[in-house]
Amino acid sequence: MIRAIQWATGAMGRTSLRRIIDHPDMALAGAFVYSPRKAGLDAGQLVKRQNTGIITTSVIDDILTTDADVVLHMPRITLPYDALVDDVVQLLKSGKNVVSTAGFHWPEAQGSAYASRLQQACLAGGSTLAGVGVNPGLMVERLALAATALCADLEKIDISEMVDASAMASPEFVFGLMGLGTDPSQSDIRTGPLATLYTSLFSEVLYFSAHAMGTQVKQITPDHQLTLAPYDLEVAAGPIAKGTVAATQWCWNCEMDNGVLLSLSILWTADPRLHSKADVGHWSVDIIGRPNINMRIDISESDPTAPPARALSDATVAVAIRAIPDVVAAPPGLFAYQPPATWRANFV
Repeated sequence: MIRAIQWATGAMGRTSLRRIIDHPDMALAGAFVYSPRKAGLDAGQLVKRQNTGIITTSVIDDILTTDADVVLHMPRITLPYDALVDDVVQLLKSGKNVVSTAGFHWPEAQGSAYASRLQQACLAGGSTLAGVGVNPGLMVERLALAATALCADLEKIDISEMVDASAMASPEFVFGLMGLGTDPSQSDIRTGPLATLYTSLFSEVLYFSAHAMGTQVKQITPDHQLTLAPYDLEVAAGPIAKGTVAATQWCWNCEMDNGVLLSLSILWTADPRLHSKADVGHWSVDIIGRPNINMRIDISESDPTAPPARALSDATVAVAIRAIPDVVAAPPGLFAYQPPATWRANFV
């Protein structure tokens, strides 16, 4: 039986907490909450489950002294990108493995000092850190790269994601972290803190990809685009005025030392009808080489009464839960799933 702590209980965290409580091979050992109004409650009350006997806390020392095998670390990514590192370091030093959906996919991308601090915390606590998720975490690292094994030669990997934000109810997320509704005449988010945050996060995908192909990142060039609302829009999180940002497309073009180009594009939109790609699924993967490979991957909700965002939350949590036994069994240090047999220009 794996003893698990749930860290954060937003929409994603509550889904994860239900999975822990319901899982036959896990026992809930603790629950950390950020909101004072959630503290002091039985964890089961937060997720429509029977009482578990585990009382939520907003005091990190309570979590550090709790006996557990793993922490499911699911706070919202925030500014700056390294804001969550101190908490994770403490968890690792306390001897707890950490599975996070809030970064930590390939810490080496942030520089040796950043990665070394996390590695040393793992060694001090005999623990393992894994950043997991759908994107970053799986679409490029474990699916697209694996598909390159079909190529005799490889020129470019083009991955694009589109997420419909119209049904997302959190103003903090939609207008804050997504940047929708901002006025570009007042502030261009393509060159501000949000651009820095997402470059830090998604650069880990690019550096991981280079590592998997036995090469190095040569150059990363951003090509971020904004779509302005042609008329007033109303989404679940609130209004988006005409002329303000209705969609953000974060894009990085990465050139590698082996000559392969990797383009990673993330489109978050208030209305998919504003884009010519409105009829495609969540992800498009186009591999140009010999031969060309094209994949379309969609995640949808089977329950028509459920919010569309639930499907992606379910998928992200499923990836995190599945990673637990592998991370617990891994030696102390930084963990990342390796794709099988990616394309390489050289064998060594």
